[in-house]
Amino acid sequence: MAVLDRLAALRGRAPEHIRSDNGPELTANALRDWCRFSRTGASYIEPGSPWQNPYVESFGSRVRDELLSGELVETLLEDWRADYMERRPHSALGMMAPARFAASWRRSDRQNQATLNESGPMRESVS
Repeated sequence: MAVLDRLAALRGRAPEHIRSDNGPELTANALRDWCRFSRTGASYIEPGSPWQNPYVESFGSRVRDELLSGELVETLLEDWRADYMERRPHSALGMMAPARFAASWRRSDRQNQATLNESGPMRESVS
């Protein structure tokens, strides 16, 4: 309620109404008390009536269309993955990027396999 008090002080008066949905976060007793003491009315948005709150609905629509579009999110995720896997050094991997570490591990594993194949099958000696 401190934020509402500050806003009312900045404006020189409390708002005539506070518009909110019927969600629990905005129907708390503290908010109802603040409205009653500041003589601010409560104007509730009816469920399923987005036209009663056009600013939030417009904002939500723009966030979905512009920020959360599949192409943008995929591009951001791919950029992050490439940076994390191919460029960013990791201390647990000897300050190598994971892709470089994996490539060097595969090379050493192939060399170890080649060495084992050259020496032939291991035989147990019988005494």
